[in-house]
Amino acid sequence: MLKNVFLWSLQISLLGITLGGNVLIWPMEGSHWLNIKIIIDELIRKEHNVTVLVASGALFITPSISPSLTFDIYPVPFSKEKIESVIKDFVLTWLENRPSPSTIWKFYNEMAKVIKEFHVVCRGICDGVLKNEKLMAKLKKGKFEVLLSDPVFPCGDIIAIKLGIPFIYSLRFSPASTVEKHCGKVPFPPSYVPAILSELTDKMSFPDRVRNFISYRMQDYMFETLWKQWDSYYSKALGKPTTLCEIMGKAEIWLMRTYWDFEFPRPYLPNFEFVGGLHCKPAKPLPKEMEEFVQSSGEHGVVVFSLGSMVKNLTEEKANLIASALAQIPQKVLWRYKGKIPATLGSNTRLFDWIPQNDLLGHPKTRAFITHGGTNGIYEAIYHGIPMVGVPMFADQPDNIVHMKAKGAAVEVNMNTMTSADLLHAVRTVINEPSYKENAMRLSRIHHDQPVKPLDRAVFWIEFVMRHKGAKHLRVAAHDLSWFQYHSLDVIGFLLACVASAIFLVAKCCVFVFQKIGKKGKKKKRD
Repeated sequence: MLKNVFLWSLQISLLGITLGGNVLIWPMEGSHWLNIKIIIDELIRKEHNVTVLVASGALFITPSISPSLTFDIYPVPFSKEKIESVIKDFVLTWLENRPSPSTIWKFYNEMAKVIKEFHVVCRGICDGVLKNEKLMAKLKKGKFEVLLSDPVFPCGDIIAIKLGIPFIYSLRFSPASTVEKHCGKVPFPPSYVPAILSELTDKMSFPDRVRNFISYRMQDYMFETLWKQWDSYYSKALGKPTTLCEIMGKAEIWLMRTYWDFEFPRPYLPNFEFVGGLHCKPAKPLPKEMEEFVQSSGEHGVVVFSLGSMVKNLTEEKANLIASALAQIPQKVLWRYKGKIPATLGSNTRLFDWIPQNDLLGHPKTRAFITHGGTNGIYEAIYHGIPMVGVPMFADQPDNIVHMKAKGAAVEVNMNTMTSADLLHAVRTVINEPSYKENAMRLSRIHHDQPVKPLDRAVFWIEFVMRHKGAKHLRVAAHDLSWFQYHSLDVIGFLLACVASAIFLVAKCCVFVFQKIGKKGKKKKRD
């Protein structure tokens, strides 16, 4: 009996050792980190050891203490203030040059300047790891089985190749969406797949399709002129001629932070997995004081308002405009805001430095969500079935709100041009017109009706790559073709040559026959 207990205990201990693996994380800042953090927590829960590479100038990635979690902090030649400056320039440039059919060329030109500065920061981050011999030696001894990276920050793939391990991407979309198109080989038919940042849907009129086609060409140009600059860096880092696309195309799995409750139907590839809403969870009880304020709303309920973690305050004029609109609704409002208290703030509105957004959106008294359109916030609203008023500002936010508008779950107001009346009308519309709540609940049912939860699906594929040392069977052969082979230009050229040769031969034969006939005719006349 004692012997059996001993063997059983030994098997259990060996099982734990077998299941637990070593995972390396190359994270991105902001909301991207929040998604990765959820995956990290689940990996640790499943007894994996996780190491996170963190730049000394990181803004949101803060080390925490856990026996299975290690933060390797490496020095970079810039401070947090530099990253904040780049982010600020990015936001302001976007707000001042929001793309439209008449301003799209100016928008891409202005954004190109900001992206160049972003690449300078990225190179500093890359050098901080790749040129840190002590850190690289430590990583090589770590016996990692997979690297999880965000393609917005280059070089995670280089680290994986240098360590001889497979790598996985986690993303909403890449800059200009050209990484998925050019490097991931995802089809992007411009006739019905709206270009990222175009603010179009899959139902396009002829002028929309013209605009969409131009948007794709602009993004291709941005990719060729800006992201292709990394080719020489990648070649030098790996010691052989290569390109950014060739290396990024080696990703085993692409974990996309959306799902078909959000996306328009479109073609994807087998190694692209959708894990949108992986951070969402059932609501927890609110803090006592906040719960009392929510309950005081009575039958009217509450409105939750947040512009995300990147926007801490607004101009005094804009804050007063918003506060004036919110003061005119019967609902109580919980507004995440750190700026000066607006003079027009109504008695129904309370300001908070921070709010438990997911828990508020899951509260039965919540009637609407005023949001900047970040993917995380939108998915929490989808998860709990809450209609939205979108106030998008930059990056993927305008596109995200367009998706929700197309699905009937949101109304949009323009942050730059809106009046108090505009915002008031939008809030009243999503609260008082039943279709918005019905559509939000329909999206929620779609989101919940999945055979595997998004977080479980994300962790499954990470573990799958660890178990099988990759997922090469899901990688399309398009990666092995040149651009003219991929588009069958060589085949088309060959067939055209064959047709041209056949036409040439037929023409020659006809000329020859006509000449023969002509000669015979002349001979008969002479006879």
